[in-house]
Amino acid sequence: MKTKKIIETMASAVCFAAMMSTTAYASGDVAGAVQSTWSTARSQVVSVVNNVVFPVIDVVLAVLLFVKIGLAYLDYRKHGQLEWTPIAIIFGCLIFTLTAPLYIWSIV
Repeated sequence: MKTKKIIETMASAVCFAAMMSTTAYASGDVAGAVQSTWSTARSQVVSVVNNVVFPVIDVVLAVLLFVKIGLAYLDYRKHGQLEWTPIAIIFGCLIFTLTAPLYIWSIV
């Protein structure tokens, strides 16, 4: 009985391994397939990225910028020293993401 269970387990493992290791052969030009897929889906990708992804990133960066400005003001009142570097970095990233839809698709 124990030997039968071991044989069944080993046979199942071999069948599972054989099923997962089948080779898929690509017929034709892979680069051509990728280019045709991109040209077909390009308008949808551009629309989603311009109307969803960039605005979400912009909102997150804008909120982060206002929070950092508020914390910098509180830090200035407490210590009398203002740290501009993080504010400038977040502002630069915000400007980059606000203007990115204008030129990013000519690069890609």
